[in-house]
Amino acid sequence: MAAKKKKPKSLSAGRPPVAHRAKSMSRSATKALINKHHLLQKRKRQAIAKGDKAEIAAIEAEIEALGGLKTYQEASLQGQRHDRGGDSSRVLMQWLTPCLSAHLRQDSERRRLHMLEVGALSTENACSKSGHFDIVRIDLNSQGDGILQQDFMERPLPRDESERFDIISLSLVLNYVPEPKDRGEMLRRTTRFLRAPGRYIGDDPQLAAHFPSLFLVLPAPCVTNSRYLDEERLGAIMESLGYVKVASKMTQRLVYYLWRRDKIGGGKEASFPKKEIRSGSTRNNFAVVLS
Repeated sequence: MAAKKKKPKSLSAGRPPVAHRAKSMSRSATKALINKHHLLQKRKRQAIAKGDKAEIAAIEAEIEALGGLKTYQEASLQGQRHDRGGDSSRVLMQWLTPCLSAHLRQDSERRRLHMLEVGALSTENACSKSGHFDIVRIDLNSQGDGILQQDFMERPLPRDESERFDIISLSLVLNYVPEPKDRGEMLRRTTRFLRAPGRYIGDDPQLAAHFPSLFLVLPAPCVTNSRYLDEERLGAIMESLGYVKVASKMTQRLVYYLWRRDKIGGGKEASFPKKEIRSGSTRNNFAVVLS
């Protein structure tokens, strides 16, 4: 009897493989397929919670009719190609290169900074080629050498400062987390993997202004057209977690942020439930919940 196929982890469906280049799809077709898949996965989770086996089977049949996980992943990968936003770490390096170059001039023996790249798709991006970082790359669905197959939410917590990072990259990762409360938990968890705030102050003022930090990239509509999230609310959530915004950039498709871990928490951590802040039938339902 053939072995049963393993079901993907709850967060893994959104992370595309890197081994093969999918046949080109139009932007609208790519977006429609991804959105439909997300909707079916949401309905499936609801059916599982209710124990409705018939509904679960019907939804799984719909997913297979769309081409299954493979087609969805190919669409996700296509959305990350150069003509759809490309290597987001190029923006990060535009922000950090002046700081890192100055640090290099001041201290030719300086250690390379420690980076954790969550949802890594390539070992050849701008950060990898810069020579400034020792990078640990993880992905739920790794198909490339140099990328560890691992769920960030299950990664063992650092035992000491040597296992923490100067910077974490969450580029087009948070939007693939299925539930709003899990997105909040992912952001909260990043603080446990970053080095202690203020460790660079006596070392280099440029480094102190930028590290330890979180590089966060989202589809622009997550903050520009959501019922439940805008830049002000995202900023309040991040501030509650002890972050301060260092840089940001918005394009038609993507929004980029660099958040410095400024303190350990923001005093008493605030609660951010799912709350409508913008109405309208054309809004999306992207939300981040902290409880």
